[in-house]
This record gives sequence, C-alpha cells and structure tokens, in this order.
Amino acid sequence: MIEWLKDQSVTEVECLVSDIAGIPRGKILPVHKFTGAATGQGLRLPEYVFGQSVTGAYLDSEVLNEIGRDVILQPDPATCRLVPWYGEPTAQIIHDAFGHDGKIVEFTPRAVLKRVLALFEGAGLRPIVAPELEFFLVQRSSDANNPLITPSGRSGRAEKARQAYGIDAVNEFDPLFEDIYDHCDVQKIDIDTLSHEAGAAQMEINFNHGEALDLADQTFLFKRTVRQTSLDHDIHATFMAKPMQEQPGSAMHLHLSVVDIKSGRNIFVNKDNSESDAFYHALAGMQRYLVAAMPLMAPYVNSYRRQSYSEDSPTNLAWGMDNRTVGLRVPMGDPVNRRIENRIPGADANPYLAMAASLAALWLGLQEQRRPTRQRKDSGEDLATLPRNLDIALDALERASPLHDVLGESFVKLFIEVKRGEAEAFLEVISPWEREYLLLNV
Repeated sequence: MIEWLKDQSVTEVECLVSDIAGIPRGKILPVHKFTGAATGQGLRLPEYVFGQSVTGAYLDSEVLNEIGRDVILQPDPATCRLVPWYGEPTAQIIHDAFGHDGKIVEFTPRAVLKRVLALFEGAGLRPIVAPELEFFLVQRSSDANNPLITPSGRSGRAEKARQAYGIDAVNEFDPLFEDIYDHCDVQKIDIDTLSHEAGAAQMEINFNHGEALDLADQTFLFKRTVRQTSLDHDIHATFMAKPMQEQPGSAMHLHLSVVDIKSGRNIFVNKDNSESDAFYHALAGMQRYLVAAMPLMAPYVNSYRRQSYSEDSPTNLAWGMDNRTVGLRVPMGDPVNRRIENRIPGADANPYLAMAASLAALWLGLQEQRRPTRQRKDSGEDLATLPRNLDIALDALERASPLHDVLGESFVKLFIEVKRGEAEAFLEVISPWEREYLLLNV
C-alpha cells in the first residue's frame, strides 16, 4: 500500500469510513502523515461518528460511550483507489474501526457486513452479489423547499415525458456519463449497463457481479462518484428513494447467489440444473426475515413513499420467476447462474447494510430449512405484506431476535436509536401540506 502511494505520486489521502447513513466520513491527511499513522498506532476518530444521524445530530445512546472515546482506524489495502476529480494526485482508502482492545467495532456498517459474511465462510460458502442502482438527475437548487426540476441535456430542453430505456434520452447527458465511466475506471468500480429508467431523467447503472464486500465498497464509492461528477456538470444527482411526487422511486435491487468455496458451484441448482433445496430455503428465509430487516433497506420516512408507488416497487415478499411485481424475483437464464433478485431495497439504503440484511435473511433461511410460499405466477400488486412506515418497520426489527444474533446486538440497538431519532426530527417539521389545508380551514 505504501509503495502504491509512492508509485502514484499521491500527495493526500482520504481516510474513509461509512456511517449508518452510508455517508463517507473520516479525515484527509498529507501522505506522509497517513504513512506514519498506517505504520504506527493508526488514525483515531470519535466513536460517536458512527451514531450520527443523517441530519448531523448526535443522539443519546446506550451503545456509544458517553465520554466520546476514540476508535482506531486501520486501512484496508484492497480498497486503495485514486480520486479522479482532484487536480493533485489524491488517494481514497476505506478503513475499518477497531477498539483499543484490538477487536473490530461491531456496530460499524462495514463490520456488520463482514460479520454476516463470516458465517457463510465458516460454512464453506461465499455470497455473490450484483447491485442495480437507480438515481435521478435534477437541476441544482439551494432551497430545499422548492420542488425538484429535471435538468436540461444537450438539446437544451428539460425532460418531461417518460423515456424508459430511451437511448437518445440517455445521450442527452452523454458528457456526464462519459466522465462517470472514466472516473469509475480509475477507481476500479466495475459498472456494466447504463439505461434510462421509468422516471424523467431517472437512470440505472448495473454492476458486474462479485464478492459482497467488494461490491458494497464499490457501491459506496459509486454513489459519491455520481454526485461529485454531476456537480462538475452543474446538476445534482440524487439517490433519494422518492424525490418527486409524480415520479417513481429509485431502488437498489440486489441479485444474490451463493457458491461453494471449494467447488465454485452455485448451491441454488442441482447437478441436473433444477432448483435445489438451498434455493427454496434461501427464499423462505428472505420471506420470513426481510419484513424485520426492512429498516436497513428502507431507512428513512421518505423510503416508504417509494413503496406507495406500485410500479416496479413491490410491497410484498412473494417470489416468482421473471416476475417484476413481486419482492423476490428469480431472473430467467442459464440455470448455473440461478439467483434471487431482492427488489425491496431503496437507492437511499446504505449498501453495506442492505447487503447485510439481505444475506442475513438468506443465511437464516439456509439454517432453518423452511419452504417458501407457492410461486406467484400472476401480478403481486394486490399483495401488501411489507411495513408501510418506518415506525412499524423498526418495531418489527426490535422483535426479530434471530436477526439480532446475525447482525450483532450492539449494531441493531444503535441503528434503532438513530432511526427513532431521525423519525422524531421529521415529525418536528411543519410541512407545506399542513399549512395549505390546515392553516385557515380548521
């Protein structure tokens, strides 16, 4: 790692961690300071950073130490990447947090995913993940009270109508996407297909499949890359789950499979290419536990507005072959690539936590060996089995002790503390709807 920094003539290093919201936090150091910290006692950061709400508030916590003690950050050399939008050669490195006892801090999002993956590894298994991430492009605005407006592309006209899979609609923003692809190449972010989604100026990027931790790291950095690159083109990119009232929401669909480490075989299929018992057990586990895991996939009040818009936003945990109206879709294709697509997570979810939640439910399914419901072959839009708001979802998570065991009790407790605090902060805001209909009428 130190030699790589020298070879790249790096002058500064961004030491990154993900907080609960998935926001990159940390410190920026001159390279010689970073080298000293990395080869010495590590970089220190207050532990309460990991309990910070999306509003920046520090909430009362039974998990975090009341004196604000430090954790020690240790870089993961596998995550060394250049930051392509700076003039000076700058590196970014994702870090893990450790206590003074040398143990990993279990309530950090990356550690939660590592904890889940360790269960699979102990059983000789390796999850494979491929995210699909949607986002909107909108005009820059400094006033959060103003409705969002789609930006103008190369034609000078703002997109109004829906352009799902429109090639020319994507090419309106071709200079932006050329820079995004270039920046991803520099950072070894392995993105694949770009397409226009159903909303006005709504896009989707698919990632090539790979190991879960690496894909979570890539998604974490990709969201930052899209936001930063869009700013250079004088527009905003948003991963908010439901940014506009008359438009569909944005999702982060996760394609999941599991391979045997020794043989490399997909455990979801038998030798005759039929679906295996493990495939059905995985589905059953996800049906049983994703209701309680919902806050990790839909972490904000706004997240549940996406669920209220039925088009391609399932409100159920039914499963079906090539059925986009159910929460657990099984794509058709070569049986050796059999996988489950979890269509529940929103684009606003922390990728580490959305993957951890999905894989935790899948893992519990493999352990419990239950059978899923019958396949849904027709539309599932009439089904509504998911929590419809954050409070109900958090209540379900509090009661789900098997999930606590897999994700870690300290993390679940801290996560619920933060999300309850964010929900209370939301309720303190008086909305335009209330002023419009209540001010002079009641």
